[in-house]
Amino acid sequence: MTWVNGNYIPCSSVQVHHSFPKQLPFPIDLENPDTIQKPHKMGAIVNMLVSDIIMSFMWVWSSVLIKIFVHKVMGFSHHDTTGELFRYSISIVNMFLFAYLAKVTNGGAYNPLTVLSSAISGNFSKFLFTVGARIPFQVFGSIMAVRLILLTFPGIGRGPKLTVSLHQGALTEGLLTFTIVLISHGLSTKIPGSFYTKTWISSVSKLALHILGADLTGGAMNPASVMGWAYARGDHITKEHLLVYWLAPIQATLLAAWAFRHLVRPSKQDREKKTN
Repeated sequence: MTWVNGNYIPCSSVQVHHSFPKQLPFPIDLENPDTIQKPHKMGAIVNMLVSDIIMSFMWVWSSVLIKIFVHKVMGFSHHDTTGELFRYSISIVNMFLFAYLAKVTNGGAYNPLTVLSSAISGNFSKFLFTVGARIPFQVFGSIMAVRLILLTFPGIGRGPKLTVSLHQGALTEGLLTFTIVLISHGLSTKIPGSFYTKTWISSVSKLALHILGADLTGGAMNPASVMGWAYARGDHITKEHLLVYWLAPIQATLLAAWAFRHLVRPSKQDREKKTN
């Protein structure tokens, strides 16, 4: 019975309008209502993996298109100083483009070392996601890019190759990777500045390190792009490829992340953030 306007009436005749929706917009655990599984998390993961594939694909293609534009379209020879300076300038612009794409995609990347260095400082689930999903997707994008390049331009070349001994190549790639990872950590946490300033420093540093190692190992500092070319050549499971272009850069990345975390003194602002 319900009291309405001075009279008792049966509850069955009272229409109660609930304000709850018929179906929740996302699943919820009824035993633990505080834990809500929002669909945008899975969407963000898918977007990240798609971004990694596309950016890896574009990065391999961009290096080839730059060479074609400089040497075939503009007519510069391979040993022309003016042509090399022109190619380096375009490469810096290209790195600015990919830095902007990484910002737009909220962390999309084309280099396994970039995502690995950030995953080391994160939680274990992020590390597993990086190693088990992001890096394989980057490798897949690079392989698909190289296959399409060789179908489109059969005589374009075969990518970076080792021209020195195994130990010299591993040491070279390791030192180059160690340096660029340290610079990247410093730019992201210690050096103030705008996006353009940090991107300029990072791009010039990558280009300088690439030039230093170009005649020895190719100066790739990117296992995914090298894997694409090695897979096309059929030597992607050789000892030289695995040690020089995978094991040495990964070890250098881990060492650089450890060195930056333990040897670089935290700033006053960082200490205040930790205490707060």
